[in-house]
Amino acid sequence: MDNFIENCTGVILAGGENKRMPVLKGFIEVEGKRIIERNLETMKQLFHEVFIVTNQPELYSYLGVSLLGDIYNIRGPMTGIFTALLNSSTPWIFVSACDMPFLNAELIRAMASFLKYKANRYSIVVPAYHKHAEPLFAFYSKSILTSLEHLILTGNKSINDFLLNCEKSVKYITKAEVKHIENDARSFINLNTPEDVSLYLQPEDRLKFKKGLIRRKKCSDLEQQN
Repeated sequence: MDNFIENCTGVILAGGENKRMPVLKGFIEVEGKRIIERNLETMKQLFHEVFIVTNQPELYSYLGVSLLGDIYNIRGPMTGIFTALLNSSTPWIFVSACDMPFLNAELIRAMASFLKYKANRYSIVVPAYHKHAEPLFAFYSKSILTSLEHLILTGNKSINDFLLNCEKSVKYITKAEVKHIENDARSFINLNTPEDVSLYLQPEDRLKFKKGLIRRKKCSDLEQQN
């Protein structure tokens, strides 16, 4: 008997604009592996089906996993979630971002226990740890497709606004429930800026990151000189 989460697809969103990080966030190395590779390993342990949603497939083709481009040319995580829901062969998806290096499989499994809760009363299962939701570490049901598409096409790209609109069908995993499994909530850490790298990564990974930035700057300077 396998140990996969049934009726659910694992999804990594790799379509961010990377405005505050000088390198691709998913390619930052943590403990000897790129974040995207670490996340993919975790997803493959949990789900039969795994997607990466990206508009730069050439960067991730080496991973040997299904790659999806956004259905609509509207940037933002909501479009990525919609794309994954539309293409998944399962009624649920679990979504994470490519810049979250510390996904906790045990926490994901615990959240999955609510997917069948009271005949699927919930359409979204999401942690609410720091007094706000963590929508890029969450489960989403295909039942939200129509309302999600409507919000995207009306120009509202706020995933938190969408959660408020779906309030009655959202199961919020409380801080106490999270801490029962993961006391430090490392699963929700995002590396959005170089400062985040300095704050959350181990010294050897911080040093490797800084050396990479120095090499990148030298190459850029040489190109400008030529």
